[in-house]
Amino acid sequence: MNEGGDFEPIADINRLIHEPARLMILAHLYVVESADFLFLSRQTGLTAGNLSSHLGKLEEAGYIEIKKEFLDKKPHTMLNLTEEGRIAFRHYVRSMKQVLNGLVEE
Repeated sequence: MNEGGDFEPIADINRLIHEPARLMILAHLYVVESADFLFLSRQTGLTAGNLSSHLGKLEEAGYIEIKKEFLDKKPHTMLNLTEEGRIAFRHYVRSMKQVLNGLVEE
C-alpha cells in the first residue's frame, strides 16, 4: 500500500455481495451447478425467511436464477448462479484480495 493508503479498492467492493449472508449464498452456489432451497438453508444456517429475502435481492440483481416447481405435489425451489453472478462474484473476490493484500505486508 502506498503512503497514506490506497483505499480505492475498498470503495469498489460490491456491497450487495459483501453482506455476509449473501456472500455465503454466492460462495456455495459458485462451487455447485445448482442447489435446492433446503440444501442452501442447511449449508448457510439461514432461516427460510432470511434466506428467501437474500435470494430475492440476488435474483433482482440478476446474480441468481430461481426455479420453482412441484415434486410429488410438494414445492421445490432450485437455485443457480447466472453468468452475471459468476462474473460479479469473481470480481468481488479479486477486489477483496487486492484490498487485503494492500493492507497486510509480509
